[in-house]
Amino acid sequence: MLQFTVHHTAGEARRGTLTLNHGVIDTPQFMPVGTYGTVKGITPDGLKAAGAQIILGNTFHLWLRPGLDVVRQFGGLHRFIGWDAPILTDSGGFQVWSLGAMRKISEEGVRFASPVNGDKLFLTPEVSMQIQTVLNSDIVMQFDECTPYDVDRGGQTHITTELEARESMELSLRWAARCKSEFARLDNPNALFGIVQGGMFEPLRDASLDGLAALDLPGYAIGGLSVGEPKDDMLRLLRHTAPRLPAHKPRYLMGVGTPEDLVDGVRAGIDLFDCVMPTRNARNGHLFTRFGDLRIRNARYKQDERPIDDTCTCATCQQFSRAYLHHLDRCGEMLFGMLATTHNLHYYLQLMRDMRTALDAGAFDAFVTQFHADRARGV
Repeated sequence: MLQFTVHHTAGEARRGTLTLNHGVIDTPQFMPVGTYGTVKGITPDGLKAAGAQIILGNTFHLWLRPGLDVVRQFGGLHRFIGWDAPILTDSGGFQVWSLGAMRKISEEGVRFASPVNGDKLFLTPEVSMQIQTVLNSDIVMQFDECTPYDVDRGGQTHITTELEARESMELSLRWAARCKSEFARLDNPNALFGIVQGGMFEPLRDASLDGLAALDLPGYAIGGLSVGEPKDDMLRLLRHTAPRLPAHKPRYLMGVGTPEDLVDGVRAGIDLFDCVMPTRNARNGHLFTRFGDLRIRNARYKQDERPIDDTCTCATCQQFSRAYLHHLDRCGEMLFGMLATTHNLHYYLQLMRDMRTALDAGAFDAFVTQFHADRARGV
């Protein structure tokens, strides 16, 4: 089941509500990434306290570990991981792409050796749908080939050509049709999203969207961005593609990105985002604030009594100083990653709340201006 309603707009930006089988989420919305069924460094209760309404799981990794038999025993991923709100699962296409030379792509699917134990595996559109049906994720992503920006050929970087991008995009379209057929055969009660590919070429993005729109899927994503391309190219393709996605269906930008990327995405008409950046950066001492980014490992914070962000209401900022976080990080304490993750996710989710509030109030343009001014000020 999926119902999507747009309540307010400001240019291309949209404020909406997305109803799924495990709950209702407000859009625009950020989805923390829980690759193995856990968002690293934070509990499900901590996620709820930070404001998370939906999280992302990874089909590829959950297929390998713990395996479908375990998840099936629990009736799906929600009960297994102790999360009762919506879940989106990606199809495994990006992870297969990241295997590089370890994989072999054909019309039928992708053959590769398991990075866990070396087992020979074969992932197809049909298998991806079967895995995601067992996971019982509220939003199921089609199996696609993630078109790379460039590839390494014998030590030489090769930028993907328009012909190569077209062949990849057309393969993903054929796989999308197979996903829809298998999804229907399985009588999956959730929502299947298509993924627009086409590399760095606007005409290919349009062709991909036309083919996916003909399948009349419940939602659509933009894939193949933030894969190594220059930021200007990412923004060019985002601003071209997002407004062309069906206006009455949810729009998802995959794997992007920085706080500025989220604001740019909302301005372009995107409703859903995911990225590992807030959690991964947290574990590496890179903290996001209203006034720019803070590297807590810098010696200047050794005796700094201030919180990470004076304006932040997260549990970390309410209780701990920069000096203490600097100390925990220098000592390699596990608590540092937990406290930093709590803050970064709260920051990202608060940013989305602030954008929704501005859209509700008809003040989105003013919000964007203030956001950039604050971020440029510096910590």
